[in-house]
Amino acid sequence: MTTSLAFPALLRLIEERSSAFRAAVASAPSLDAQVPSCPEWTLFDLAQYIGEGRRDWAATVAAGPAPAKSAAEDAPAAPREREALSAWLAQSTEHLLDALREAGPDRGCWTWWAASQSPQTCGAVARHQLQQMAVHTYDAQVTVGAPEPLPDDVALDGVEEFLFTCVATTGAWPHKPTAFDFHATEGHSWRLTVDGDGARSTRIPAPGTTPGTAAGEGPDAAGVSVHGAASELVLFVYDRIPADRLRLEGDAALFDLLREWEPEE
Repeated sequence: MTTSLAFPALLRLIEERSSAFRAAVASAPSLDAQVPSCPEWTLFDLAQYIGEGRRDWAATVAAGPAPAKSAAEDAPAAPREREALSAWLAQSTEHLLDALREAGPDRGCWTWWAASQSPQTCGAVARHQLQQMAVHTYDAQVTVGAPEPLPDDVALDGVEEFLFTCVATTGAWPHKPTAFDFHATEGHSWRLTVDGDGARSTRIPAPGTTPGTAAGEGPDAAGVSVHGAASELVLFVYDRIPADRLRLEGDAALFDLLREWEPEE
């Protein structure tokens, strides 16, 4: 698995982001506050989703390659009392971490990303779970008016994890072949190529180190390039912040086509 984070680091950071999520929820004046970045949810809805989702993934990891029954069906319901909700959330995270520790990073696991560039392993599940916790922790922080950037190590791995897991597909791109370049100010860059064979991403040299990697420069240039801190890139690809928070070069409308694309595999 291509990742900048080792398995123990992934588990540690899942716990760290989970603690930050619980802290944000605990500081909210009301659990009925609407989540601005997920307007269909209240903060309680978000907390319930986080807790039930971690329990479901714990069951999935424990089951291995076969799909598992939803663990949320048999789990205690999310309580509305603050201390009890925090304890329920902590227990949900611990169920997931226990299952991941027991399985280890290389064991096979059912995932929804069979056609992606990420393997169907428990290590890949841990990697994606970290990003889910990181982005939803940001959601909770926005709700209480105290948003924080994603930690650097989480964000740098998060750009690549999103491209390799959530975007990669063998479904044909229905438009003119093109490429999207993502440049983190921390010195890491990636290229997403879309064409008749689907979508695949690779690491590329950072701008200025190799000619022709910026939008509009040379025959192999990207259709659009986006520049920003890794945290901003992650929040942008997950639709948490608008494009005007970053620097774009090239045809920004390509991102609209990418978001609208529903490939048939």
